[in-house]
Amino acid sequence: MTNKLMFKPTEIVVKQAHDAHLYPSRRSVQVVESRQLTSGVYMLRLRDEFIAKHAKPAQFINVYSHDAQRLLPRPFGVCNIQDDIVTIMYAVIGDGTEEFSHLQAGDFIDILGPLGKPYDLQKSAHYVLIGGGLGIPPVLSAAQYLAVRDDVKTTAVLGYRDEKFADDIAKQYVADVHSISNSEGNVITVLQQLQQQLQHDDLPVICIACGPAPMMKAIAHWAKEFDFACQFSLEERMGCGYGTCVACVVDTVDGRKKVCVDGPVFTSEDLGWR
Repeated sequence: MTNKLMFKPTEIVVKQAHDAHLYPSRRSVQVVESRQLTSGVYMLRLRDEFIAKHAKPAQFINVYSHDAQRLLPRPFGVCNIQDDIVTIMYAVIGDGTEEFSHLQAGDFIDILGPLGKPYDLQKSAHYVLIGGGLGIPPVLSAAQYLAVRDDVKTTAVLGYRDEKFADDIAKQYVADVHSISNSEGNVITVLQQLQQQLQHDDLPVICIACGPAPMMKAIAHWAKEFDFACQFSLEERMGCGYGTCVACVVDTVDGRKKVCVDGPVFTSEDLGWR
């Protein structure tokens, strides 16, 4: 007698993940949309019910090349979720991301995730969401997450090299959006303009940031003066993305930590930046 499965294999994996707090293994998902946002910057929308249901702001997904010689995945922060569609943004900086830029709707690509430790957004606070360049996607995810809350305020501060490719997305979730390009200044320029308003806010201020390390260290230095809490999603090179290769370690006050599993989110205190 032939045994019949009561669930499809993917359904079994998701059920196990739900019951045992495990994540589905590497799997193939469909590309819904792929388009260029600006010079060298692309948006990729993927259909994956599990990530759409479980991903939290600052978590990332690994995307794998079709070329078997490119063993390591590329990690990208989740930017936006709509129903079962997950959006990421990335810059073309090598052969792997160049390959992804040629994907079209209907193609399939292997992914793994969601991975990593998210931002802590549980407090009632004024969240200042600060993104620099391709560090913007995680703070957009935080903006979407916070948009349904009535016990918080949000302000977005976005820094770009040139073209402002994410302002329209941010404005879907945040009423108060400030952006600046390199020719105009940087995110600290904007934060200094906002600091008097933030100092007299009736809610505690929490800075949520992602971007280049010099930018985030400057934010930590600025926030320390006003005793604003900070959480940073670090942009480190990752190998496996789940703690095996030990390629993404960072120095903290408690010793060296793996960004992919102990982070990517760390506080100013964790990093010794204040």
